[in-house]
Amino acid sequence: MKNKPIIVILVSLIAIAAGATILAAQGGIVGTISGGEKPAIAVPDLRGSGEAQPLMNAFNETLWNDLADSGSLKMVAKSMYPLTVPQQPSDFRPPITPVNSRRGAPAAPVTTGPWFTDWSNPPVNANYLAMGYTAVQDGRLVLYGWLYNTAQPTVASAQVIGKLYFGPLSADGAKQVARDFAADILRQFGAVSLAGSKIYYVSDRTGNKEIWSMDYDGTNQKQLTNYKSSSSQPAVSPDGKMFAFTTYAHGNPQIMIHSVETGRRVPFYNPVSSVVATPEFTPDGQHMLFAASIDGWTQIFESNVDGSGLRRISHVRAIEVSPKVNPKTGSDMVFISGRSGYPQLWHMTLEGTDLERLSTPVSDGENKTGEGEVANPAWNPNGKTLAFSWTKGFEPGNYNIFLMDVGTRQLIQLTHGEGRNENPWWAPDGVHIVFSSKRGPVTQIYTMLADGTNVKQLTTQGNNLQPVWSKGIN
Repeated sequence: MKNKPIIVILVSLIAIAAGATILAAQGGIVGTISGGEKPAIAVPDLRGSGEAQPLMNAFNETLWNDLADSGSLKMVAKSMYPLTVPQQPSDFRPPITPVNSRRGAPAAPVTTGPWFTDWSNPPVNANYLAMGYTAVQDGRLVLYGWLYNTAQPTVASAQVIGKLYFGPLSADGAKQVARDFAADILRQFGAVSLAGSKIYYVSDRTGNKEIWSMDYDGTNQKQLTNYKSSSSQPAVSPDGKMFAFTTYAHGNPQIMIHSVETGRRVPFYNPVSSVVATPEFTPDGQHMLFAASIDGWTQIFESNVDGSGLRRISHVRAIEVSPKVNPKTGSDMVFISGRSGYPQLWHMTLEGTDLERLSTPVSDGENKTGEGEVANPAWNPNGKTLAFSWTKGFEPGNYNIFLMDVGTRQLIQLTHGEGRNENPWWAPDGVHIVFSSKRGPVTQIYTMLADGTNVKQLTTQGNNLQPVWSKGIN
């Protein structure tokens, strides 16, 4: 390894590893963010009867946030809404057109009650209206939910959704039915709801680095491991039933796998090595990729999901970590390698063939190095787009989040001057990204849309880092 002592490079690489359209002209990365005009939707606050009314703040906040955060819809501000808000289909009153006894222009329709034009005309200008109400039925919360296309001429033709939703009579039940309603609405526009998905991450809030999980919106944060050591680099199986991580709980680093459903440890045979790191499940859930230094150089290996059948993939006198398998093909991967000097982004098959560097090569005298240092690659579910952290154009160590269309090599930078941004990971919808950022003395976890907008902080206690996003248990 050139320009740096081998131990410095090893520490750097392992620390880095641990640590829909954006623009139509830039490769069509995420299709629902800015590719054309978003449908405008009005979502007035729903009311509840009896015991349901005290739960409506939780319901309305969840419904609005799930739709607004999707990146698929234009939310019309509630200040623009009409004073009279329908709650059910029978509230609508079509305008009456008077008989015009005189020749000339036809008489203007006369409004007799709430109608779709109240929402489709200025100042609302909504294409869709979500409405309904809640009640209590047999001790359960029930939502009567409707979605209407405001451009249609009749109530029957305008109805897109008309459905009952049930949940427990509690704040959590109100959030559940709101998420179910939001998921059905988003489905109409080809978007995927994140309800049910989980984010796994590392937190030191208890005094040790342990693996935690939380819901997609930062709620329901739970500690999953209690090894009272240093555990890091979580990975989740495709079916959401297992999570793996690296830990020093027993001295030398080891990969451990736990069942999500039981919390118990699942057997995994670790090779004898001073480095065992960056675990990654293959898309079929049957194999594990990871980095290990069995013969002195940290290389990429593949094994069965229990650690048997060990097979070495990379064979180079350099340090290679962070293998990430293409979720669409299952046959190619990206990884971080120091074979050309500094840590760079590379691509090859799982057989170790068709090797190519993806990060920008620049001349450095007689050597071909890379432009900055690269870390933490992650595939979009579409198998075409990568997110990763990169020091390109900045002082070493000041990472930002970038996207790359692998086919065209087109790039876009998502974070700018907001601390040290690392560990990007795609949400199951391929539209959101979770990442860690040190913006001050501590590192916290944030989400954003894949055009860099709608940034939200999810954690506040201790240092929180290395997030991965799972679609949840299948």
